[in-house]
Amino acid sequence: MDHLAQFTPATRAWFEETFGRPTPAQERGWPAIAASGEHTLIHAPTGSGKTLAAFLWSLDRIMSEPAPDRPERCRVLYVSPLKALAHDVDRNLRQPLVGIAGTARRLGLEPPEVTTFIRTGDTPARDRRRMERNPPDILITTPESLYLILVSAARSVLRTVRWVIVDEVHAVAGTKRGAHLALTMEMLEEIAERPPQRIGLSATQRPLEEVARFLGGGLPDDDGWSPRPVTIVDVPPERELDLLVEVPVEDMENPGTGGGEARSMWTAIYPRLVELIREHRSTIVFANSRRVAERICAGINSVAGEELARAHHGSVSREQRLEIEGALKSGELRAVVATSSLELGIDMGAVDLVIQVEAPTSVASGLQRVGRAGHQVGGRSVGRVFPKYRGDLLAATAVTHLMAERQVEEIRIPANPLDVLTQHLAGAAVPFPGITSARLYGIVRRAAPYAGLTRNVFDATLDMLSGRYPSDLFAGLRPRVNWD
Repeated sequence: MDHLAQFTPATRAWFEETFGRPTPAQERGWPAIAASGEHTLIHAPTGSGKTLAAFLWSLDRIMSEPAPDRPERCRVLYVSPLKALAHDVDRNLRQPLVGIAGTARRLGLEPPEVTTFIRTGDTPARDRRRMERNPPDILITTPESLYLILVSAARSVLRTVRWVIVDEVHAVAGTKRGAHLALTMEMLEEIAERPPQRIGLSATQRPLEEVARFLGGGLPDDDGWSPRPVTIVDVPPERELDLLVEVPVEDMENPGTGGGEARSMWTAIYPRLVELIREHRSTIVFANSRRVAERICAGINSVAGEELARAHHGSVSREQRLEIEGALKSGELRAVVATSSLELGIDMGAVDLVIQVEAPTSVASGLQRVGRAGHQVGGRSVGRVFPKYRGDLLAATAVTHLMAERQVEEIRIPANPLDVLTQHLAGAAVPFPGITSARLYGIVRRAAPYAGLTRNVFDATLDMLSGRYPSDLFAGLRPRVNWD
């Protein structure tokens, strides 16, 4: 089967010249996205080409169709749970955009100029206003920033969105942050000229049916709630996992003595970390907290006698994070000590080793982190886990065993988180002025986390927001909405 036959000649020629043949994620993802037009969930391992599988059909469309008027230009919306991942995708989109445009001109065509824009909490106000005046073809944002766009005058930019790509959907589906995003996607559905096609990308999550239910939402009726159809593309992992739990001492209770001072596990771990870093081109060392990450980074550099590693976490400024990521990719920096800031699908170049200090917090998190190594098609993921004490060794052994068998934890979508609901109800009057409570209830019920929300609970939440408090003790609280 010719999996590229559905694309225009320019896109097809560029892809064949650049990559040769599609990956399994692309072979199976494109027919679902392009042919059926249904919402699609692509579940494939890190480095399997699933991001390009999600983007290529929409890129092909917007680069081959006549460009619409400027107010209607925004047709692709990419939502990332991580700001750094959004910036990474923006960089990686340049290759297909420039490549397809160049191939089109070679074929005698004149492709439209395609623009992208990143809207996150770091975006200056002047750039946000510029986006509103000149909507991009592709808008890259985070769940929180998408909500802020929808409850501002800039929401008009989103009326023409045709494709919504939700990356790393497994990272939010089982959280209140995910419930917030699910409501936001239903708000988008309400203002869009036509329901956008939702494309979700997931690397480590089960059951897929539950993730698909979160992604697609559903249609409530008098008899209950019916999920929207979502095509699940499940690509089994082919990449080899090389996992090992290392304990650099014979007795973890008594690590030994050295130089007249009692040795701790840290003084035993640091030399081994330095040894492993020097044996590899690029290494990411993961810790479970910022404090521990800073401590490990300092310990590595002290033992090495040089700056072998730098710390990367949420408290590091965006400029420094980008500098550190660039130095690791270029080979100038040998190692980065990170928290979950590098856990998701950021392209970190030729990383060939991942070290986890302490047991991973979950099987899914462990697989995400180890998947940073060999982050390319056909790569090999090498991971080493260093427990800090005997109880940690037991946990590390159990989690690593489950990682080897890829037995990730099952996701549970939170049911009716009312604190998240109140935030959306308080902001709903902005995009939907004069909306009735019945219509608003219908919008909320479409989101999977609120499939079972009763009208009584919904009305009670509205009562609370409008100042109908159950006691005089709350009389001093200002109502957030006016509900007649």
